[in-house]
Amino acid sequence: MAGFGDLMKIMAHAKELQAQAAQFKEELPKMEFSSATANGGISVTVGGDFTVRSISIAPEMLNDKAFLESELQNALNSAFGSARTAMQEKMREVTGGLGIDLPTF
Repeated sequence: MAGFGDLMKIMAHAKELQAQAAQFKEELPKMEFSSATANGGISVTVGGDFTVRSISIAPEMLNDKAFLESELQNALNSAFGSARTAMQEKMREVTGGLGIDLPTF
């Protein structure tokens, strides 16, 4: 009955993965990712739950609306990109070598 033993190992591993995924789901909203523009005029922080936590804009950035909008967009995209990458890496960690490609944001 080697097959039954293998099945039990698979089921135990699945439960382990499920517990790790649940823990990650709880940790995710607490995670934060920050980014700033090259000149430091804008800094943003987003959460692992893809919410904007804070935005800081230097007064001199307010003089050029188009530049401000562009830089803010770049900073937000960078911070969200960091959050997305961290999620993907963690999901690869959780799924191990199973070859499961779980969807992320």
